[in-house]
Amino acid sequence: MKFQLLLCSLFTIVAQAQSENDYYKFSTDLYHNLEKDTTAWKYQMNATYFSISGYYKKALEIWDKNGFRKPAPLTASDSLLFAKSKPLNARDYILNRSKNESLIVINEAHTNARHRTFTQSLLKGLYDNGYRYLGLEALHDTLINKREFPILDSGFYTREPEFGNLLSEALKIGFTVFGYEASDGKNGKEREIEQAQNIKRFIDSHPKGKVLIHCGHDHVFENEYKPWEKAMTGRLKEYMGIDPFTINQALFPEKGNPELNHPFVKGIPKKETVVLQLESGAIFNGLSNPKQTDIVVLHPETNYPNNRPDWLQDGSILYTVPKKKIKNTPVLVTAYRAKEYDQKGIPADIVEINGKEIPPLYLKPGTYDIILKDKNYTITERYTITLK
Repeated sequence: MKFQLLLCSLFTIVAQAQSENDYYKFSTDLYHNLEKDTTAWKYQMNATYFSISGYYKKALEIWDKNGFRKPAPLTASDSLLFAKSKPLNARDYILNRSKNESLIVINEAHTNARHRTFTQSLLKGLYDNGYRYLGLEALHDTLINKREFPILDSGFYTREPEFGNLLSEALKIGFTVFGYEASDGKNGKEREIEQAQNIKRFIDSHPKGKVLIHCGHDHVFENEYKPWEKAMTGRLKEYMGIDPFTINQALFPEKGNPELNHPFVKGIPKKETVVLQLESGAIFNGLSNPKQTDIVVLHPETNYPNNRPDWLQDGSILYTVPKKKIKNTPVLVTAYRAKEYDQKGIPADIVEINGKEIPPLYLKPGTYDIILKDKNYTITERYTITLK
């Protein structure tokens, strides 16, 4: 997949910004960069940049510019399948099934942070069911378990706040996290093979404890896949003789324009992420053949109260920066877990204040350093809060 091949070049492009601790950008600066970009993959790259700086809806809208069109109407058989299916709470289903599994592979679309939030919501229940290891293709940090939190150098996609929160929560719960990316220059079939070999090597050396793998896009596919012969998960299945429990979040990803959403996404119950139990009792795992994963997760369309995604609210405390702290706008507000900003950590949340409305930060209970920066990325306020 072309988007995945860009990872190394993207990592290099942002290295200089990282050293300035100003990696997270105002939307005007990101749009300026988008307008100047003349590369063939400009929308892929810039959708990722918007996502990493917390502009989740804009990231989806820019990704749409890749040329996605309104999906075709459902066939009569597909409509009947959906009408006769029963939506089940996806988190409850996965956690219950995980009790009888030892290896789970779940994917994400790299520009949809909601997928990371959902994986994060599974962690405590999976740990209670015996899972002890979390593997990620996006992680390049051998010291993270000792440090106990991610930093800018931990990876590229991991700089996005919800990815940082996923890693921080896993470490807090007690998971050991590990990266399994292939060596530089490996792409296509070679990359899938080396990723699978790296995971197998880790599992073989850590036999006590179940494993969760969080990967990108098609790496979750179990069966033959023409571009690579087999994807990473298919290779892992072959090498280990284990049939993993595979979960696809990216088959029907949400679009920036709701009109482009698949009819299945439009039709699921509001406010709940689901899997579909078919009339036969099986769980829906795709419309085409071969079926590449065990289940497909469907996320509902996002609402944006206070111009923030509603899925950020679960288990969070809403914190609004006091007006007296805001000298002029625009202001970029980042919230870092205590003492992590000075070590180039990953913010727990980001908001841009551009006008009279002050969007809230969504934060879990804890102590945070709140950093306010002006349009020149100069710190204008820094203070600490504790939320209970």
